[in-house]
Amino acid sequence: METKADLLVDTQDFLGEGVRWCEQSGRVFWTNIEGAKLHALTLATGVRETWIMPERLACFALTADEHILLLGLASRLAWYDLRSGAVTTLHEVEADLPMTRLNDGRCDRQGRFVFGTLDERPCRESIGSFYRLNLDLSLERLPLPGIAISNSISFSVDGQAMYFCDSMKPVIHRWDDYLGGDASTVRVFAHLPEGPGAADGATIDADDHLWSAQWGAGAVLRFAPDGSVQQRVTLPVSQPSCVSLGGPAYDELFITTAQENLTPEQLAAEPLAGGLFHVRLQGVRGLPEMRFGATPA
Repeated sequence: METKADLLVDTQDFLGEGVRWCEQSGRVFWTNIEGAKLHALTLATGVRETWIMPERLACFALTADEHILLLGLASRLAWYDLRSGAVTTLHEVEADLPMTRLNDGRCDRQGRFVFGTLDERPCRESIGSFYRLNLDLSLERLPLPGIAISNSISFSVDGQAMYFCDSMKPVIHRWDDYLGGDASTVRVFAHLPEGPGAADGATIDADDHLWSAQWGAGAVLRFAPDGSVQQRVTLPVSQPSCVSLGGPAYDELFITTAQENLTPEQLAAEPLAGGLFHVRLQGVRGLPEMRFGATPA
């Protein structure tokens, strides 16, 4: 099955990413990483908001307080108050590796924030790692192999398994025993289709299917639990970067896109690149986004 996504907001983001639906406020949040901006759209009214970040914002998590976010900034984790703009640093991350920054991140079913880093150098070596911020605010490195570009972090409906990828490789992995911590259970979940495209941000729907933004391929793919492709959403731009299922009925797919690496000729051919896209799905429902299970004292 193939459907087409339409433009929802023409933000012209250089690197749109990290889209999340907040059912408490009825807003879609997303980041422009290189622009160091956080965007929000109130779906019912069309009202848009933008917050300037203290440094590049790679990823973030909602919390029980709709006014407080957990930020995954380029170099650190921090609380952020949407009302005051106050930033409270929790942890510096990989301060000994100035060539890396945070990248993808999402809360697991237990409300802990799992994120990864990437190598910003052109060589893209596997020097990054995956981490978990626990509910007591302790930070631990997960026992997974080194990563060049961390992406696709998402969790099975039952919370037992973690999905992830290195965007430099044409596969998505599944860690079957994520909860138990046995890294020997990591396996290839899906091979990407032949042709252009790299796995980027992902999410899981209520049927335990994985939705994966295919950077460079102008599409989002829905993978069944056996790793087969069941559905394809196409876009008029080549670089979808992240996805979120939301809306009042959780039947809407929100997709961030990017202008990064596009030549002037490609930008002219893709005037909507960097926008937030949207499609209403048939027969598919998402799940509420897991919120980080702690808030500032």
